[in-house]
Amino acid sequence: MSVSDYNPEEIEKKWQKYWEEKKTFASYPYRRKKYYLLEMFPYTSGSIHIGHVRNYTIGDVVARYKLMHGFNVLHPIGFDAFGLPAENAAIDKGIHPRDWTYRNIDNLRYQLKRLGLSYDWSREVITCNKEYYRWNQWFFLKFYEKGLVYQKKAPANWCPTCRTVLANEQVIDGRCYRCETPVVQKDLKQWFFKITNYAEQLLEEIENLKDWPLTVKKMQINWIGRSEGMEINFELFPNGFKIPVYTTRPDTIFGATYLVLSPYHPLVEKAIKDEPSIKSEVEQMRKEQLIKGEVEKRGVQSSLWAINPVNKEKIPIWIANYVLMEYGTGAIMGVPAHDERDFEFAKKYNLPIKVVVSPPENNFSRGNLKQAYVGEGKMVNSDRFNGMLSKQAREKMSEWMQSMGIATPRVHYKLRDWCISRQRYWGTPIPIIYCDRCGTVPVPEKDLPVELPAEIEITGKGGSPLKNVESFVNCTCPYCGGKALRETDTMDTFVDSSWYFLRYASLKREKIPFDTQEVNYWMPVDQYIGGIEHAILHLLYSRFFTRALRDIGLVKISEPFKRLLTQGMVIKDGAKMSKSKGNVVDPQKIIDKYGVDTLRGFILFAAPPDADLEWKEEGLQGVHRFLTRIWKLVVENKAGEWEDKFEKIYLNGKNREECELQRIVNRTIKKVSEDIENRFHFNTALASLMEFVNYLYRYSDKKSKIFKEALQILILLLYPFTPHIAQELASKMGLKEDLSHHSWPEYKKQLLESERATVVIQVNGKLRDKITVAPNESKENIEKEVLNREKIKKYTRGKVIKKIIYVPTKLMNIVVD
Repeated sequence: MSVSDYNPEEIEKKWQKYWEEKKTFASYPYRRKKYYLLEMFPYTSGSIHIGHVRNYTIGDVVARYKLMHGFNVLHPIGFDAFGLPAENAAIDKGIHPRDWTYRNIDNLRYQLKRLGLSYDWSREVITCNKEYYRWNQWFFLKFYEKGLVYQKKAPANWCPTCRTVLANEQVIDGRCYRCETPVVQKDLKQWFFKITNYAEQLLEEIENLKDWPLTVKKMQINWIGRSEGMEINFELFPNGFKIPVYTTRPDTIFGATYLVLSPYHPLVEKAIKDEPSIKSEVEQMRKEQLIKGEVEKRGVQSSLWAINPVNKEKIPIWIANYVLMEYGTGAIMGVPAHDERDFEFAKKYNLPIKVVVSPPENNFSRGNLKQAYVGEGKMVNSDRFNGMLSKQAREKMSEWMQSMGIATPRVHYKLRDWCISRQRYWGTPIPIIYCDRCGTVPVPEKDLPVELPAEIEITGKGGSPLKNVESFVNCTCPYCGGKALRETDTMDTFVDSSWYFLRYASLKREKIPFDTQEVNYWMPVDQYIGGIEHAILHLLYSRFFTRALRDIGLVKISEPFKRLLTQGMVIKDGAKMSKSKGNVVDPQKIIDKYGVDTLRGFILFAAPPDADLEWKEEGLQGVHRFLTRIWKLVVENKAGEWEDKFEKIYLNGKNREECELQRIVNRTIKKVSEDIENRFHFNTALASLMEFVNYLYRYSDKKSKIFKEALQILILLLYPFTPHIAQELASKMGLKEDLSHHSWPEYKKQLLESERATVVIQVNGKLRDKITVAPNESKENIEKEVLNREKIKKYTRGKVIKKIIYVPTKLMNIVVD
């Protein structure tokens, strides 16, 4: 059989069909020890890209490896199918979002199956199916009952030209992504999940996530943003209206020389009414807060004044773009001497700077202050607290202000409640009805799901398209039977992805979202894999959702994902692979040219999973040559039936070459096992397999039983990485079962290289040579090797060997006469 018989496409399609027909990767609960492996499911935006292939291939290696270790593996897949791109397609291409979505799903499903991934397709989840999103609505009702849902007015991004709400990602440099009109903020009634109820839990229990990347944990900690401080009441002059200000540095209050309001603070409207000329400035600052990234700090002085409650000084009230309504109270005290942002702002607008904390080593004043001093020091210009250390002053001032009734201790979180309202069509309808008589009422559970209407016109203008569908909007109040209106907002699509892993874990149910017993068997997810871009919102929302469902009694766990891997980006021509940069590689073209296994092998070999991968065509060629060499090695040397016991690999070798092969085999098993199990360093695992193949080519006795066993072990070790060629070669060597059902080979410590020893060779007690041996190498093998060495023949030629004394792994003495 020649190397030309390696036809990747034929082999891959053959085994993919076999796996599908045999339901090889179907999973069932309560069998053996479980292992739940999950990659973040794809959004249905078109075709898979190389980033997808990398993500799913990483997971597939782990899944197959765990199957070979006897685990009951759950490895499901589905599609994140709601969202804005489908509505954009409706506008741009005149296609219904449902048709566009399902067309993409069919394409994605075909592509994923063509990759030969070990998915249990019977558990497929499609989030836009009513069988799925009805449970989004059911959870909403349960959260509503528990007080975890509320409605309030909140600012939304509004395009005046398109007359519609925009998602944050649709606002580009403060302008509408479609028409480039400057975006404004518009107050709308919106629905919220009270994730802040769980802020402390979400923060404290990050410590339990031992197998999450430190970077991701830090990002979540910063997003939750816990701080301890004081809420101090300044007074509006002259009417005494309270203006609460949150600060973590109450010791600097004597240095407050102005007050700053967010452009969205309620008092700003009063300021505009008193002084209409500042309105344009305020509107510009509001727009600037929509721009991602750093913007120049700018502000405007209002006609309003405040009274500093500790020294009764009258200070101006400014409105500035660097104060956010989402943080604290939306108002801050400006202490430019001891806050970097305040210092920069004060310098720009020539505002007073008053030092109240002096560094321990020197005193300084405004005259020599070139930057804010934010460290600890000694109190100055602070009345009765002068001379006190600032750390002590924080405590004493806080107590004093509390006794005066002007301040209250506060624990503050940057985390805000989750706004789930979206003024769009392609999402889960929020199950709420508005009745003039009964008010706001939830849809009864028996009436779920509230289905999206099929007939819809989507123009991208005028807010939610659902408002224009009378048959959807007009309904009957479920409580009084009177005329009522249905909520037209749909849910944020992060709701869909906040529990999909639970739906996977329970075989499809119609009357419940999932079977609690099954979910408690499978959960938590043992290994979760996805991009770093989901480090905050998706993971945080999933953690919140799991806790809320726990408190309802539906699950036992608190954390959904035990171990997390965030894979690196794919880089081509020095930039992240993306359509906008024109450097995208179509996976299908690579598969057509080289085959799936080559693509998988290159992705795994080019870089560790958590590092960026540099795309290089020559790398593909190298992996293809490697697989071709394996094919040739096996098909030209296969003989007999598949051996399961590997007796020769583990028993004492007959000669030195066999012992060396034993050492190489056991070392390779150890290396590949540890690289998969402990580090996910698939690149170094494949490198060790390449070294193994090189050695097998050099091995002299390719007809021996031990060589055949070595080939079989090569195939077993190769299987998680390139499963199609491995399965085909195993079949050619006589294996009747699927490799995923075969045990992973084990290594023996005593056969590893680190255990080898140097034996001193003597003739009549004099040192003549040295030889390196394995600990299991027999005396007979060593004797044969030693007596054939030229250095030894020189002293034994023509003489009678009377005896040979051997001290295992230390010494061999040949006695001659």
